[in-house]
Amino acid sequence: MSKEVLNFNSLVSLVEQTHLHFQQQAVKAVNVSLTIRNYLIGFYLVEFEQKGEDRAAYGEKLLDNLAYKLRIKGLVSAELSRCRQFYYCYPHILGALTQEYKNILPSYILGTLSQESNTQDELTTPSVSTPHLAKSDLFVPAEKLLNKLSYSHLVELIKIQDNLKRTFYEIECIKGTWSVRELKRQINSLYFERMGMSKKPELLSQLTQQKIVPQTPHEIVKSVYAFEFLGLNAKDAVEESDVETALLDQLQYFMMEMGHGFCLEARQKKILIGDEYFFVDLVFYHRILKCHVLVELKVEDFNHHNIGQLNTYINYYKAEVMQPDDNPTVGILLVTQKNNALVEYATAGMDNNLFVSKYLLQLPKKEELAAFIQKELQAWK
Repeated sequence: MSKEVLNFNSLVSLVEQTHLHFQQQAVKAVNVSLTIRNYLIGFYLVEFEQKGEDRAAYGEKLLDNLAYKLRIKGLVSAELSRCRQFYYCYPHILGALTQEYKNILPSYILGTLSQESNTQDELTTPSVSTPHLAKSDLFVPAEKLLNKLSYSHLVELIKIQDNLKRTFYEIECIKGTWSVRELKRQINSLYFERMGMSKKPELLSQLTQQKIVPQTPHEIVKSVYAFEFLGLNAKDAVEESDVETALLDQLQYFMMEMGHGFCLEARQKKILIGDEYFFVDLVFYHRILKCHVLVELKVEDFNHHNIGQLNTYINYYKAEVMQPDDNPTVGILLVTQKNNALVEYATAGMDNNLFVSKYLLQLPKKEELAAFIQKELQAWK
């Protein structure tokens, strides 16, 4: 009988395996808890909308009023709406909840679930009238959805209205342990439609899965939803290089110390546009110009995507943030590659040349910003 020898290499291996095991367990616990929380929120919303005694008093303003009253990080009106949609898409999850999660449900809901379990209809939803799956429909069991897909995955999947198409992506995503980015890419590439047109769908599936790099636990934990759920700062959810982080640190102070009236409102300001979150690097309010100034820093060469993204942020502020007495939002794009620096001012919607000139008198000169970037980059050499 051979005796295993513990040496340094085996010690390293043991520690790595143990770390990975418990990291995966922690990720799974966070993911399942977040998913079920949002699912139950959606369920409660539907229950209230259909049976709440005072539901008529809130009507279309229900989500806005609830978000304002709750003041829970991340649970804005749009997210509450997403929770409700999540419940509608996956009604069969409720009956599959373990006792641990059922313990927090109100007694009348538990009674309803108990009655329905006696009918042996696994897909029947509780007392509310919801569009649920028919027995003939194909579906992924609730346990697999909860244990194999993060809530960020499910957010993308509930956008798909066709049940069969959604189930297809659920299966492929679980089979290939896709990241959320990969799931979105496959949906946008019409993978489902291409599969239907392929003479050898099994071959297409095999070739597709071979090209995909599996998702890691770290990718799940760093999602926006997970960070909000854990009460961490939103900016921590944004991946940044050391150089970019350091530049933003210095740029923040540089802008405020120039004496041009800059007041910092936020860093890595999270905004929701449609179904996606975006982060604005720096958001200032200029007390002299009475307008917002958005600053985006890209440690790369200038490209049209950069300026398009900044203009999107400007248009968002125009539609959602600007007050009646505010002047149009200004965007500053700083682009750098090695020792070269480019500064672009985006002044969307500002047709008045005199007004533009007034802005440029108060804002830092392009040359000053370019010199700042080059100086900071030199320090990293």
